[in-house]
Amino acid sequence: MYDNSMKIEFISKSQNESFARVSVAAFVSQLDPTVEELADVKTAVSEAVTNSIIHGYENKEGVVKIQAFIKEKELILIVEDQGVGIENIELARQPLYTSRPDLERSGMGFTVMETFMDSLKVESEKNKGTRLTMKKVFNSLS
Repeated sequence: MYDNSMKIEFISKSQNESFARVSVAAFVSQLDPTVEELADVKTAVSEAVTNSIIHGYENKEGVVKIQAFIKEKELILIVEDQGVGIENIELARQPLYTSRPDLERSGMGFTVMETFMDSLKVESEKNKGTRLTMKKVFNSLS
């Protein structure tokens, strides 16, 4: 059982990326995170949501869902879409790889998420969508 949870969903418009980041940050604030921990989560959320919008839905309209769960000092964060999916997850996780070189993407999204969170699990099926599960343990609580 979780201590707390929340769920939001929104249209896959780039303007909603900041809404997602701020919403998750507000939810995480109950763990009394350090400024750095909060920045880490916000950055990971930004990358995950941006990936859903640009790669998952290829800038077409769809729905991005975020669920967050808190259990003691751990945040479990799930970001999912029902977009085009990832054909080769291992390739997509390689630093500098991008499926959209036409957009001059850096190809560092998964690397950034892995750097700022304690774990990242990527599940995807072609033409069915992608689900990212990220976890972070907060050390700021005594």
